[in-house]
Amino acid sequence: MPARNTLKAIPAAIAAAGFAASVSLPALGQGAGMLEEVIVTAAKRQQTLQEIPIAVSVVTAESIEQSQVLDIKDLQTLVPSLRVTQLQGSAQTNFIIRGFGNGANNPGIEPSVGVFIDGVYRSRVGSALADLPKLERVEVLRGPQSTLFGKNASAGVINVVTAKPDLAGYSGSVSATVGNYNQKIVRGDITGPLSDNVAFSLSGSMNQRDGYYDNIELDTEQNEINRWNLRGQLLWNPSDRMEVRFIADSDGLDEQCCGVANLVNGPTGAVVQALGGNLVPEQPFAYEGFYDFDPQNRIDTQGLSMQIDYDFDSFTLTSITAQRKLEQFDLGDVDYTSARLVTPDAANERDTTIDTFTQELRLTSATDGPLQWMVGAFYFTEELETQGAFGYGDQFRPYADFLIQGATGGALNLGVLEAIYGVPGLSFLEGQGFPSETYTLDDDTLSLFAQVDFDITDALTLTVGANYTEVDKEATANLVSTDVFATLPFGGTPFQGLQALQFLPPFLNFGNPAVDGNTVEDGTTNDDDITYTVRLAYDLTQNINVYAGVSTGFKATSWNMSRDSRPFASDIPALGAAGLLPPNIVAGTRWAGPEESTVYEAGLKAEFDTVSVNVAIFNQEIEGFQQNIFTGTGFVLGNAGKQSTDGLEYEINWAPTDGLRIAFAATHLWPLYDSFVGGVGIGGATDLSGKRPAGIPQLSTNTSATYNFNIGNAMSYARIEHVYEREVQVVDNLDKDVAGREINMFNASFGMTFSSGLEFNLWGRNLNGDEYLLSAFNSVAQAGSISAYPNQPRTYGATLKYNFE
Repeated sequence: MPARNTLKAIPAAIAAAGFAASVSLPALGQGAGMLEEVIVTAAKRQQTLQEIPIAVSVVTAESIEQSQVLDIKDLQTLVPSLRVTQLQGSAQTNFIIRGFGNGANNPGIEPSVGVFIDGVYRSRVGSALADLPKLERVEVLRGPQSTLFGKNASAGVINVVTAKPDLAGYSGSVSATVGNYNQKIVRGDITGPLSDNVAFSLSGSMNQRDGYYDNIELDTEQNEINRWNLRGQLLWNPSDRMEVRFIADSDGLDEQCCGVANLVNGPTGAVVQALGGNLVPEQPFAYEGFYDFDPQNRIDTQGLSMQIDYDFDSFTLTSITAQRKLEQFDLGDVDYTSARLVTPDAANERDTTIDTFTQELRLTSATDGPLQWMVGAFYFTEELETQGAFGYGDQFRPYADFLIQGATGGALNLGVLEAIYGVPGLSFLEGQGFPSETYTLDDDTLSLFAQVDFDITDALTLTVGANYTEVDKEATANLVSTDVFATLPFGGTPFQGLQALQFLPPFLNFGNPAVDGNTVEDGTTNDDDITYTVRLAYDLTQNINVYAGVSTGFKATSWNMSRDSRPFASDIPALGAAGLLPPNIVAGTRWAGPEESTVYEAGLKAEFDTVSVNVAIFNQEIEGFQQNIFTGTGFVLGNAGKQSTDGLEYEINWAPTDGLRIAFAATHLWPLYDSFVGGVGIGGATDLSGKRPAGIPQLSTNTSATYNFNIGNAMSYARIEHVYEREVQVVDNLDKDVAGREINMFNASFGMTFSSGLEFNLWGRNLNGDEYLLSAFNSVAQAGSISAYPNQPRTYGATLKYNFE
């Protein structure tokens, strides 16, 4: 392996601009037992994976194609420290690295894990989940990233690098895939020169698959796939010093997702059936249920970006400008039964529009010498608006009567209560609830960042970096409630126990107008922080280097833009004095304050002819971790005082013989809520201090073996993968014995490439039919019942691809 200082031999224009280099595989029969060199640009300059003193995993385009990784969700089968979970809908996906991450379906929360595609930050996962375009590689950086990426990411970064247009000549490919559940995928791409200094590329795909979750009530299928994408690029090299890259992309999906199973059938299950409804009780992996209407997910996202790289004599200027738009519609039967408890016209409906603009400027040194540096500025602005509704169905009133009679031993019913309170016939009517909801969020972020690498000796390098981030947010909520039952004052009366049946408690809108010159809950937050990186890297030998350092990260305040948003207890007196409090209002949280992360890490990277070993040991802490608990109709959002994780990661790549590659990667994590008062735990516990955070397995591993060989004149391969996660509690508020998860899954593929350019691939994912829960939650308005999201069952198929030049 070349020593770190040999990087200075890379042409300045290439190193500074961070141009991607492809991973070349040796021809069979050559370089027997030799590992391939992997080039990454995670540190904004070209380095080999073994040289870079950062905990980073690289998934190459070859591995992605062989494993049939169809979108970013599937990357977790190749990177053990990464977990990607799809929840309420096609875009409600949560990225977690080393046990840290949040976001899910609460639109007021940006993910702790930043996703970048060709240098452009994607603020919401709904805009990052399209089928992956023609790739060079995906880099997964673990731990806080602030001094290399302008958008401060407190838990890690997923950096997706796609192929540039080719000035050298025309090439492209077309492929077709068929699979079980009637899956059909068609893809194509082409690239080539338009002139001596202009090249283009076009790529697109369509992906359709029937659902694997049956709605018995309507004889329909959920968890289907129906999506498309189109991407075009222009590359312009007007001179030897300048390169301009334009990218335009458009993606869309229209799917029925996602099926929810009954995990625990509480006493309300009998009430549902008494009303003529039905459910599949306590069979989470039957992949079937009863719904009186199917969920809907529609997403359209478009974007434009322009990257300019210009080489001056001693540095390179990089500018990345991007404009993106995300439009998303969701509708779901949140009781997950065939009883008409919610109306299909307004059943947890949400229509969201997000407009973002980003601008990054970066100067990177491009000269020889012991000092290498980078300085940059990043600006991000986002405008979000989400409109929704929630309404009771025509069977909710008799359903509520059952519950009230059960709670009072038959002494009361709605008619009696309405007569007592003087509101006859006005409770739990069809369409009653929240007929109108509007939330808005404006975000303006500015980051200034810099990093310096100084070669103290030929073998010892000191890295120092800093980032200043300032974030201004302004949020509003305007909800109209027609739920009369929620306003009845049960507290302090003989009917106090009926407060639990106020399923949609009163909501107080924010930002509120000024009263007598004073504003309570104005809906604004302002955060700023300085984060830093300090690291020493030392080449023990030409083949072994070690590093140690500390890095910090920051994530600004997140707003709770859901029906469970409540005023802080400290604001209740002032709101009461201003006459703004509705009946029965309770305290809670409007927002969760900033996260501040710190990781202390030491690592070793060693590479020899046939084996490489990467090891990292770390302690990662997040002050104010933002816990986001799904309640079925909203979210409870709060800050943990402190969450920490001790961890050990190692990756081993071995080439024992010509053509055989074996990879093993493992992550050991020991997480802890050091202090967390006010969280949501098992049985309603609010002090989680000293508890283990849910969803973080103590051990996760990824193992793969790939054998390359010849069949006649065809280059062939066979690959098998194993993914393992030790049993873990799925969510903080449900016991592991009720909602636990253990993963033990096998994937496999076989492929052949012919000299004519034809490729054939057979693949299968979750071939052993492993069953586990993605997440779980207390069922909506069904006390004692628990709902859960089951994983995807076995899938398999065949791909035929033709490459042309």
